[in-house]
Amino acid sequence: MKKIAIKSLLTGLLLCVSAGSAFGQDLIARQAPIDRKLKAVDSVAIQRYLRPAASSADAGDALYDSWVTTMAHPYANVEVPDSFAIDLRGFAMPTPSRNVTSNFGYRPRFRRQHKGLDIKVYTGDTIVAAFDGKTRVVRYDAGGYGYYVVLRHPNGLETIYGHLSKQLVSVDDEVKAGQPIGLGGNTGLSYGSHLHFETRFLGEAIDPAEMFDFAAQDVTGDFYMFRKKGGESARTLAQDDGQPEAADTGKATKNKRTRSNHYHKVKKGETLYAIASRLGTTVDRLRTMNGLRPNAKLQIGQILRY
Repeated sequence: MKKIAIKSLLTGLLLCVSAGSAFGQDLIARQAPIDRKLKAVDSVAIQRYLRPAASSADAGDALYDSWVTTMAHPYANVEVPDSFAIDLRGFAMPTPSRNVTSNFGYRPRFRRQHKGLDIKVYTGDTIVAAFDGKTRVVRYDAGGYGYYVVLRHPNGLETIYGHLSKQLVSVDDEVKAGQPIGLGGNTGLSYGSHLHFETRFLGEAIDPAEMFDFAAQDVTGDFYMFRKKGGESARTLAQDDGQPEAADTGKATKNKRTRSNHYHKVKKGETLYAIASRLGTTVDRLRTMNGLRPNAKLQIGQILRY
């Protein structure tokens, strides 16, 4: 009887050990996927830690496939989207000057297109970055921009600041909106101290006045809708060589702006009917020019062409 009891006890112990072993193996088996997931999470966390955080200045690089530091306009064959919403929030006026001496567009005096705005500044006046961004070009162009700076911004724009007397940034510098990037001057092809200011999207020149209101020292809205075809930002680079023009001395002649260059920023409480009546146009015309459906609701800050 004693031998039988001992044998039963040993058998019980072996069963417990076996069960415990099986349970342990099952536990390990069930835990294996969790361990692999944790390992994957840890790997991602480590990679994020080791990888430098992408700067805000690099955000615009998703639109661009090159970073050329020796040319202002290297985008001869770049693919341009049909439309793109450009975020104008977080801006800074490049100069506090409100005096625009030469507008964007064709200038009969020079028989050329003028791809920016000329703003009256004096030699030594501080010029600042219009948006956060990264410095792409810092060069001298004797027959055009003079000392100039090109900045690329996260919103997709590139801004150009020409005829500077001094550049205060270097290539690949990250800048913040409102940060000094140069001093006003009269260098290059220029007849009088001024700032030549350009706004471009993938090389496409856009009238800065469609985004910046220098008289009001403000932007025209929170967003600007770039349109490749049938709008003011259609490609016109073939008409010129992309170089700025010399500034007019004194105040510029007030050229009549074409209908396509007129814009209205929707204010609180405004309706399409009220806007059409005030602007001397029709509701149908506004809908057609802006691609609005009959039941479309206007948004405060929305920019309408007329």
